[in-house]
Amino acid sequence: MFIDVVEAGRTSVIDLVPSKIIGIGQNYRAHAVEMGKGIPEEPLMFFKPRSAMLASGGTIHRPAGYERCDYEGELGVVIGRRARNVSRAEADGVILGLTCINDVTVRDLQKRDGQWARAKGFDTFCPIGPRIVAGLDHADLRITTRVNGVVKQDSSTSDLIFDVRTLIEFITAHMTLEPGDVISTGTPSGVGNLAPGDVVEVEIAGIGILSNVVAAAS
Repeated sequence: MFIDVVEAGRTSVIDLVPSKIIGIGQNYRAHAVEMGKGIPEEPLMFFKPRSAMLASGGTIHRPAGYERCDYEGELGVVIGRRARNVSRAEADGVILGLTCINDVTVRDLQKRDGQWARAKGFDTFCPIGPRIVAGLDHADLRITTRVNGVVKQDSSTSDLIFDVRTLIEFITAHMTLEPGDVISTGTPSGVGNLAPGDVVEVEIAGIGILSNVVAAAS
């Protein structure tokens, strides 16, 4: 997927081809409560396939037969260099930049399966964009999700249970991150169902607006 990278006021284009997309579950306190879960003692990791990636402006295909197909607006972290056993103090040095992600999820399957690969792995279920921005302070970024212009999620990355540096330290203690890998850092409270015809927008301060329309899967 080709995407702009903005650094020091200059824009370049890269072909974003992550070896893995790592999602983090229940990483905002209010969302953990919303989902009826406790506060996790350590980050809860899952994977989304590269085939789920979708650019801003693309169409999310909602599969039929499910009651809930939820939006989840999230801060995405794109890795810039190979990283293994990275400390918190070193974490910023492995980041290429930050982006917006919509971690689309079939809630019925998430509950039924007990693991999340199928629920979160459909084609088009990982919109990313509209750009990657380098050099942003990820500690306190406002994140807002709108559906048809109505605000559904409104929070800040300051409410993350495990912040970006902690996530990088934790993940790289267990696996190597490669250039282009993406971490989707978790969603605030306010998740909800998407219907065909909806327009969903994820906006993060300093990055921009990730916008996608929803259609019924053929």
